[in-house]
Amino acid sequence: MEEKKIIIICGEPSGDLHAGNLARELKQIDPRIKISGVGGAGLRQHADEIYHDIKDLSVFGLFDVLKRLPLFLSLKKLLLQKIKEDKPAAVIFVDFGGFNLRLAKEINNTIPTIYYVSPQVWASRPGRIKTIRKYIRKMIVIFKFEEEFYKKHGIDAEFFGHPLLDIVKPTMSKKELPEKLGFLESKATIALLPGSRRQEIKNILPIMLKAASIILKGTQAQFVIAKSPQVGWEIYNSLIKDSGLEIKVVEGKTYDCLNTADFSLVCSGTATLEAAIIGKPFSVVYKMNILNYLLYRPQVRIPYIGMVNIVAGKMIIPEFVQFRARPKKIAQKTLEILKSPLEIEEIKNNLSHLKSTLGQEGACARAAESIYKSI
Repeated sequence: MEEKKIIIICGEPSGDLHAGNLARELKQIDPRIKISGVGGAGLRQHADEIYHDIKDLSVFGLFDVLKRLPLFLSLKKLLLQKIKEDKPAAVIFVDFGGFNLRLAKEINNTIPTIYYVSPQVWASRPGRIKTIRKYIRKMIVIFKFEEEFYKKHGIDAEFFGHPLLDIVKPTMSKKELPEKLGFLESKATIALLPGSRRQEIKNILPIMLKAASIILKGTQAQFVIAKSPQVGWEIYNSLIKDSGLEIKVVEGKTYDCLNTADFSLVCSGTATLEAAIIGKPFSVVYKMNILNYLLYRPQVRIPYIGMVNIVAGKMIIPEFVQFRARPKKIAQKTLEILKSPLEIEEIKNNLSHLKSTLGQEGACARAAESIYKSI
């Protein structure tokens, strides 16, 4: 039997996590599969060849895209050449819609194209649905409502559950991290998750730190920042120094930070769903460059930004976005929740219900099986 070649393409840390796990599951089904593509540490762990690392691909808004346009064009050219040479059994796209859908157009159905982790076309840029219908053979989605959405538009879509259910697991007991950090049981622990991109952290962490200063005036609290391994220490150290706060920073232990916290402030994105799976109360905080926001906001057709609220179909977690992302407002809401056992219980119940809608563990293995059967 001829060995199969598969190309997997992602462009951001959250996509790389899913791409790496999918590659691992495909290799378990058939160890002879040759996997190559674009990814980071996650995909590199299970791929035979990485054409380009994602570290310079993660962009933040239109102006960032324009600055890196030559890079994206040269990467697209490289991938089209590799596809022509290798003749893979399939190309698998993982999120990263702006780039991947353009590449799918260029591939133009000459080989099977599969999308794993859908771009959020149901939230903005509805024109992309036509591109997906025309150039993507199969969508493997991570939310039940996405499967219904795509089927309504005549697109082959399958939902196997959310892959984060297998991934979001603390590595320490609830008391172990606080003990290592020298935290006191008598104080509330608040985790800050300011994002996984440098620009996000520059925009969002100062707001979170100012909110932390105000929270300290209203209650005894201690703070830990969940540091992204993709971003250097210097930006965290510089912003913390400017804040004048005593604050701990922990790298690569996001789930332990969330699990040990009484409350968290979380940058919008994958982390909001990770926090929901852990099941602890949190608020969503997000702010982008004003020009990017003015360009982006008119394209958005849904009332919420936090994935947790989008999936729930209602506001179950407070959101502080752009002009509402003000330290005083964030601090007031945090203190209100921390001092209300009833509100904490309601949030936990809502998060538990939401988690139950994400399906069963083993989603990535089921997705890999479906992909393997279809190529």
